[in-house]
Amino acid sequence: MATVGIRDLKNGLTRYLRRTKLGEEIVITERGRPIAVIQPIREAREATSLEARLAAAAVRGLVTLPAGRPPRKVRRVKVRGAPLSRTILEDRR
Repeated sequence: MATVGIRDLKNGLTRYLRRTKLGEEIVITERGRPIAVIQPIREAREATSLEARLAAAAVRGLVTLPAGRPPRKVRRVKVRGAPLSRTILEDRR
């Protein structure tokens, strides 16, 4: 499942149509918001991929999709001192 902006779709339409022929769904976005789904004609029914279903739910206003791309790797932060849970419990007393 791929997500592609309008400009990239325009510049590589043949490539995305080839991927669609192989069975892949393509979600088309405009300024980061999903606006359409290209899917193989033999499967033209309800969207099957998670991204396509989320895009459809966003259009209906059921969910809000995050802006931008998620970070690739989240760094863990090491905290010194007492555990945070203990600090919170002490603060509640």
